[in-house]
Amino acid sequence: MATDAKPETLLITLTGKDRPGVTSAVFATLARAGVEVVDVEQIVLRRRLVLGVLVTAPRDWKRLRTAVEQVADELGMSVDVDRGTGDNRPRPEGRSHVTVIGSPLKATAMSAIAGRIADAGANIDRIERMARYPVTAIDLHVSGAEPDALRAVLAVEAARQNIDVAVQPANLLRRGMRLIVMDVDSTLIQGEVIEMIAAHAGCEAEVAAITERAMRGELDFEQSLRERVRLLAGVPASALDEVYDAILLAPGARTMVRTLRRLGYRFAIVSGGFTHITDRLAADLGIHFARANELEIVDGHLTGDIVGAVVDRAAKAQALREFAAEVGVSEAATIAIGDGANDLDMLNAAGLGIAYNAKPLVRDAADTSVNVPYLDAILYLLGISREEIEAADAEAGFVTPAPPV
Repeated sequence: MATDAKPETLLITLTGKDRPGVTSAVFATLARAGVEVVDVEQIVLRRRLVLGVLVTAPRDWKRLRTAVEQVADELGMSVDVDRGTGDNRPRPEGRSHVTVIGSPLKATAMSAIAGRIADAGANIDRIERMARYPVTAIDLHVSGAEPDALRAVLAVEAARQNIDVAVQPANLLRRGMRLIVMDVDSTLIQGEVIEMIAAHAGCEAEVAAITERAMRGELDFEQSLRERVRLLAGVPASALDEVYDAILLAPGARTMVRTLRRLGYRFAIVSGGFTHITDRLAADLGIHFARANELEIVDGHLTGDIVGAVVDRAAKAQALREFAAEVGVSEAATIAIGDGANDLDMLNAAGLGIAYNAKPLVRDAADTSVNVPYLDAILYLLGISREEIEAADAEAGFVTPAPPV
């Protein structure tokens, strides 16, 4: 006769110094009792092990408890055995990954974030560390609140605590191949290319002032770009090679591209800058698509004009859609990264828009923001840990710096 009664279970929790053979010894004891394993969780922090095993309760469950206690005593560990019924309660709907990044990440900040999650009626089901250097990154598995609502609450607290918090739905998109579309100036690379070219024309300060106003959204991008390019008239085309040689990538840029390419991701750079730079960057880094403005060159010198239509705010979003269609992924499977007002449409079009060390206007509009100076911190938002990155690099022969002690 069918019954809905939940079976009796035992929750066995061991804690103590980690050593080889602990898990094996516990399961050998459970095997002799003939129980079924319902759930297992194990973590190690600074060589301290916490092992939780949920099993069906045998008829003579007290004898099993005595056997487990004896094994724990032989291992020098503590053990608790709790009798109850059924499995873990089902997790509430509304599941998210909440990634917290700090440099440093203080207990007060974690307390505040945990408090806001509780205030939203959500529960933290699991916590795991993604990185401990050069930033600390923690991933919280949260259930019981819709991601959009949780994101709004935690964005305010993140700004108050001066940390980064990203909220993403817990779904298969996080594990699938995706398209990454990046801005170039002050995102993929440090600084602004147009200002570096302007240094060859003696008008760097003037161009920088216009750039700053455009990135804050105070000027129409196309108008500001044409105004700045006019100031470059007469600069030798050879200066573009010198500018490229002087470019510094954002810290972690190569690591991010290298790691995600291994996983089958596709990359694009879409820039309000210039093809003479972006095409070479794409070739150097192994980036699949590039779109930018083309400077007009006549008789070996810049004319101060642009060839063709300007890659502006709307064109960046359109490029993202075109590249996604060419790769064969949905817009929901795209990630856009940028820092300026001309990136806003692109960030909004993407499934995940990330403001990277961005202006306040952009941070407020994006899905999440990363404000540490390491572009590869974005990997932690995708569920990739520092240990996994370094293991893959070591296997491929790349040398990574040793972590601080």
